[in-house]
Amino acid sequence: MANKRRVNRLSPERRRADIMMSAREVFSEKGFNEAVMSDIADRAGVVEGSIYRYFKNKRDLLFCVSEAWFEEMISADEQTLAAVTGTWNRLRFIIHRHLVAIKTNPDLSRLVFQHLRPDPDYRNTKLFALNKAYTNRVVEVVREGMDKGEIRADISPSLVRDMVFGAIEHRTWAYLRDEGGYDPDILADQMTDMAAFGLKRKDRTDEIARAIEMLEGAIDRLQPGHREA
Repeated sequence: MANKRRVNRLSPERRRADIMMSAREVFSEKGFNEAVMSDIADRAGVVEGSIYRYFKNKRDLLFCVSEAWFEEMISADEQTLAAVTGTWNRLRFIIHRHLVAIKTNPDLSRLVFQHLRPDPDYRNTKLFALNKAYTNRVVEVVREGMDKGEIRADISPSLVRDMVFGAIEHRTWAYLRDEGGYDPDILADQMTDMAAFGLKRKDRTDEIARAIEMLEGAIDRLQPGHREA
């Protein structure tokens, strides 16, 4: 790729943004191990040394790129999710959006799963905090459903969150390995049905009818002249 024309009077914010955009392209195309800082600098139109004014090293740059991606997703979903009503619809929106994000950004997804989350310091990073905020939207929806009486009160919201995102990763991993595909619409419907119906507050009607039936049976057996079969 031809070098971009170098512009010397860019603000530090703009130059940092250009480096991150170029890094995102290079990381997506080549992966983390094969990405070269000089290639990123060339695409951003800066000398390689300029990158180290803003980022400690290649791993720090990848963390920043991934953090920006999560911020984009959270910001893009915020207003729409706020307008969605109903526990099933809100769960489905979150699940569907995550499935679409993985399908449209498989390379970034793969980098986060394989290179960043296993990092020993991951839990101390901004990316971890963003991922927690991103996934905790499921926790909030479940709690809201409990408050409205739509979801059983004995459910652990954090467990639901782990089940939802764990299932998504498991079902999309073949796609990220280039071993198959998936339909976000169909999979989102199936996953939401399984989550929502499993969380639904139990209807006591059948239990009450069964109890009445058992009570009537007991009374009948106490009647004079009743014989067991």
